[in-house]
Amino acid sequence: MRRIGLGVFALATASALALSGCSTGGGSTSPTSAASTAVITANGTEPQNPLIPTNTNEVGGGKITDNIFAGLVYYDAKGAPVNDVAKSIKTDDSQNYTITIKSGEKFTNGEAVTAKSFVDAWNYGALLSNKQLNSYFFEDIQGFSYDADSPLTGLKVVDDHTFTVALKSKLSDFPLRLGYTAFMPLPSIAFKDIAAFGADPIGNGPYKIAKDGWKHNVKIDLVVNKDYKGGRTPKNGGLTIVFYADLGAVYADLQGGNLDIDDAIAEGNLATYKADLGNRSVNQPAAIFQSFTIPARLPHFAGKEGQLRRQAISEAINRPQITKVVFSDTRTPAKDFTSPVIDGYSANIEGSNVLKYNPTEAKKLWAEADAISPWSGAFQIAYNADGGHQGWVDAAMNSVKNVLGIDASGAPQPTFGGIRTQITNRTIQTAFRSGWQADYPGLYNFLGPLYATKAGSNDGDYSSASFDALLKKGSGEATPAAANKDFQDAQKILFKDLPVIPLWYQNEIGGWGASVSNVKFGWNSVPLYYEVTKTK
Repeated sequence: MRRIGLGVFALATASALALSGCSTGGGSTSPTSAASTAVITANGTEPQNPLIPTNTNEVGGGKITDNIFAGLVYYDAKGAPVNDVAKSIKTDDSQNYTITIKSGEKFTNGEAVTAKSFVDAWNYGALLSNKQLNSYFFEDIQGFSYDADSPLTGLKVVDDHTFTVALKSKLSDFPLRLGYTAFMPLPSIAFKDIAAFGADPIGNGPYKIAKDGWKHNVKIDLVVNKDYKGGRTPKNGGLTIVFYADLGAVYADLQGGNLDIDDAIAEGNLATYKADLGNRSVNQPAAIFQSFTIPARLPHFAGKEGQLRRQAISEAINRPQITKVVFSDTRTPAKDFTSPVIDGYSANIEGSNVLKYNPTEAKKLWAEADAISPWSGAFQIAYNADGGHQGWVDAAMNSVKNVLGIDASGAPQPTFGGIRTQITNRTIQTAFRSGWQADYPGLYNFLGPLYATKAGSNDGDYSSASFDALLKKGSGEATPAAANKDFQDAQKILFKDLPVIPLWYQNEIGGWGASVSNVKFGWNSVPLYYEVTKTK
């Protein structure tokens, strides 16, 4: 899942729109004993890749890059964009933008952050030969190509503090996207040896990596960047993100006083965390969508046969029962492909009946698929064992097995990074757990990056010309209502093809220790680490 994971409308209206995002978490005001030098500790996972913003599209890496880099804007707890490095983002036609950045901004090596820092970084991320996972986010800029290396001709440096962006067509939500990791700037040293840079990145955000601070598969230590001038100035002395392979161990460390913030309460503790933590816990909606993907390249899942089998499997899963029994009602059965906290969400899109538990219809659809080509083999869902997914996978597969009468089971993989590598390389030979943690608060972000043809997070290689056309139409609409209607129509196509099987929306279920205060969880479930204070 990427943040994964990050169409609303021009920056002036985006703030009002984003207010429909989830509320902040609990936390009292700063205690008088809070120490600005105290380091807070939080859970995380070893990043999948070196920390290059244009190649970071999963939560483990995103937690770090978003704190060591500062982009043009950032998102507050409710999802509203706030200028960070940007002084202004202006347009007269939603296609041609002039971006002015603040003066005096610096990377932690002393290099000035300039317009060129952004233009060079975006051009690097867009080139196919660089194989950046977030290259898709630049496809709307003039010059971008999926066929050959091509510079972004739509980017022009005017002076040290100004650059212009020319898009291929109108894109009124473009300013809202600019808080996503892919659009972060890079210092010139990055391009001399990008691999070395990713192993020890130099950013411009509220924190920086401590000397020898990244201990792989153990933790990463971040210290305060005193040169940062934006609105995310840390109220603590640093942040240590500890990499865990087991969520149960996270909760145990929280209870034992060895961890300050747990943003992913383990499945086994969902029934007791409220009693354990009291007002040091949160259960709030977040822009997180969970699913599993069945690539069309797998036997029996191409064409009409595959469409029927996906629909059958979907209707064979008892989502209400799983969310109640396995998740203690901390998940909500999915009604669409987005999130209820995003403006434009609808629970009544045509075709969404395939998400309802219907054993009779599931058996009928499976039989229709068998008439095309008789089923053989087993059906499995791969998942990372370090993410606490076994319970729901086993429950879902038991439901499928009982309804369809086939061999269905989970296929655990040791680590998140390992399974993501197989998915990215297209070497995985089963269905696999998937999902999305939004990059920015808009319907488009749940649709374009995951299902548009050749999109960077389109792990199932889904492609539909009619779906792509509706995305493009929605992106160019003049009003939020018109765009959201197009995005809802695009979901009608998804419900027929089911490139992924929607499961449920995930709440942010988190907790924190007695020594920290001002703990807030953002609209996308990630804690606002810079706000946290801690007693000595």
